[in-house]
Parts: sequence; structure tokens; C-alpha cells
Amino acid sequence: MHSHTTHPSTPGSVVLDIGETTAALIIHTAAEHEGLEIHVSPTSRPQQRTHAAVRPRHLGDRTIHCALIQPLPAGDYTVWKDDNTPHGTATLAGGGVTEYQW
Repeated sequence: MHSHTTHPSTPGSVVLDIGETTAALIIHTAAEHEGLEIHVSPTSRPQQRTHAAVRPRHLGDRTIHCALIQPLPAGDYTVWKDDNTPHGTATLAGGGVTEYQW
């Protein structure tokens, strides 16, 4: 059993852990998905999943909702809608941040 922080993030409160061979994935969602755990896996290894919860992110005069999954090795990833259904795919480049729309 584990729990996620679901408190909002504020400007400057998130540090990305990315490097030459690692990347971050930001999955943008609608506000109604707050608290949803979104899973991703390397496309070639669907059983090797990691996840993060959707949280509100306060950015100056606006709030967005997203899940931030990092660090991830660069490569192709499946974003899972549920345990058995892919939502889509994303390609992550080392040292970069990839954005995905849920």
C-alpha cells in the first residue's frame, strides 16, 4: 500500500530529475481527473509500470492538472487508460520533458 501527495504544487516547488539518458513525462488532464493514478510502461515491457497521481499545479494566475512521472529512461512509453487498455504512446528523449494530453 502506498499513498501519493495530492496537495497542489506551487511555482518552484517541483524539481525535475532528468539527465543525459533520463527524461520526464508530464500528462495534462482536465480538473475532474484530480487524484487519478496514471500508469506508464516502456512500450516493449508493458508489465514494467510506474505511475503518478494527477494533481493541481498552481502556476501564477492559472491552475493546471497533470501527473508528473520522472525520472524515466529515454525511450518509447505506453500511457495506460486502465490495467488492460492503452490510452496512447509517448517518446521521451534524454534530458527532455515530454508533454502528453490525456
